[in-house]
Amino acid sequence: KQTLLPLLREETSSLVFPCNPAVQRPELQYMVMELLRCIPLLLFLLFVCGLDHFIFSILSVIQHHSFVQYSYQTSHHLSVNVMGTSLMAQLLRGTIGALNTSFDTEVETSNLACLPQATGMSRQQYVDTCLPLGALALLCLVQVYPFRLRRAIAAFYFPKREKTRVLFLYNKLLRQRKHFLHLQRGRIARQARQPPGLVTSLQQWCRRRWPWLRRFLRRSCTLCGTPETPRHRPCPDPDCGALYCEQCW
Repeated sequence: KQTLLPLLREETSSLVFPCNPAVQRPELQYMVMELLRCIPLLLFLLFVCGLDHFIFSILSVIQHHSFVQYSYQTSHHLSVNVMGTSLMAQLLRGTIGALNTSFDTEVETSNLACLPQATGMSRQQYVDTCLPLGALALLCLVQVYPFRLRRAIAAFYFPKREKTRVLFLYNKLLRQRKHFLHLQRGRIARQARQPPGLVTSLQQWCRRRWPWLRRFLRRSCTLCGTPETPRHRPCPDPDCGALYCEQCW
């Protein structure tokens, strides 16, 4: 409606325009809240990855510096020689000669089976672990665009409800604008009653004294604070000197 257009700067920042590709102020607040909810998951993921690397480092040190190998060698030779050709000598050679033994023992053992066999995570495994969290953060950034379709879908299925919402928004903006203008009139009136400061007086004197300094000592709109442009209009009251942009005027 012409009674609402053009929108004021405060009104523009409080509304969401679906055709604007940029993330707008109401959407930015919701997006920041969603990103803040991802911080605990990020901290937990960093803690888990750090703990995994710490445990792997400890097990790797134990594996490489706690290896012990034992080697045991022994030999045993027993030989009984019975001399003589008598019957007793032959009998002893047949009985005691069975005790002759000879064997060598060599044993090698280590604690390799008891040592931990630690395997560290590769870079690709770390990337695969962090990829879901990155996708979640990306969805928090992109979700503002699908959310803009909610109003269009609701308007398609509930046209009467959409008309009620539009009327409510129209009346709300009218009330806000009336209240806003009332507050700004009071603020400007209080500001006009106050004596100008030293910096303001010096700036005005320089502008009157040297007009070519006006391009450097630019003033701002009394209402919204936008920098001075050729479209700004001063108050017609010579005792006022307030400057307004075209939209606020």
